[in-house]
Amino acid sequence: MGTGPGLFCLRSAVCVRHPGDDRVHAGIYFYNSHPIYKVDVMGTVVYKRERDDFFVYGVDDSTGVINCLCWKSDLLKKEEDPSKSAGKHSNGAQGGFNLEAELIKLRQIQQNHCHLELGELLRVRGSVKTSRQQREIMASTYYKVNDPVMAAQIAWMMEVPQLYRQCYDKVLQPTTESDSPVSSLKKATDILQDFFQQNSVTKFRPYDVQDLLLPLISRQPQTDSDEGAVAGPSGVQQLRQLLKEALKVLEEQGIVYHKVKSQDEVYRVTPQDKDLFMAVKDIIREDSKREKYAEKGCHVLHILSAVRQRYSLNVSKAALELVLKSLECNSDIVSTSDNHYTAF
Repeated sequence: MGTGPGLFCLRSAVCVRHPGDDRVHAGIYFYNSHPIYKVDVMGTVVYKRERDDFFVYGVDDSTGVINCLCWKSDLLKKEEDPSKSAGKHSNGAQGGFNLEAELIKLRQIQQNHCHLELGELLRVRGSVKTSRQQREIMASTYYKVNDPVMAAQIAWMMEVPQLYRQCYDKVLQPTTESDSPVSSLKKATDILQDFFQQNSVTKFRPYDVQDLLLPLISRQPQTDSDEGAVAGPSGVQQLRQLLKEALKVLEEQGIVYHKVKSQDEVYRVTPQDKDLFMAVKDIIREDSKREKYAEKGCHVLHILSAVRQRYSLNVSKAALELVLKSLECNSDIVSTSDNHYTAF
């Protein structure tokens, strides 16, 4: 979700909850169709309340006042005043480095930056919540800003309007699923995977599955002589490019791979490659008997190296992990840790 400056959570006239179900959109606000989940605010502390575990600061950034709930760190929860502790250890190591004294100094610096008084400048980032029908910020980061000449505030006041002009004041035009090239690629990979699974395809060439993606390519008006074909060279190029990208995604996921690099471009379908399954199983069965791997089993990188040496140089780690997962589901092997496998 987007992150916007403080104006989003303070102007109730322009920042509203989505009119839909609160269970789906809880904590999400909208400004010109931009979803706002987290905000970044800098303003003056005009109200303060302290509890054992947190501070509540009322922050005024000149557009309004909003409560900021700031949780204390474990160091701030300690009762002893760090300034008093510093006095105890100031003479502990004269002329030398005193680690305990330095840690106390760091704690004091942290406390000074997180413990603000009225009139001081606070920078806070976090998610927007609604409590008792009032918006507040659940701070993930907050600290005091030392700004004696107001340089930080001036820079902030110049930055925020520019952000609005360049981004947030422009109405967000959501793209439909049909307009998104990512959705077309996702559909293409789903079509190919379904085809491989339903037809138990073990190997194929790109032109064997190219026509499956025809429905995803925008068509031009067809004539009687080219029924069923994509009209024009641009359509053919789109089809080939989409197929190329889909096969690349499937390769990265380990679903397909080249056993041998050749001009034919023959792809193997990993879940249907029984020879690959047998090779992996034999490697684990044989090597897990060796003394080196008897206790923990074979590491996945060792298995990958052995598969590339004995079966194919082009097997990827992603493809191997699919095979290992399937073998383990079939109780052919068992994982002894996240990355080690042994045979029964």
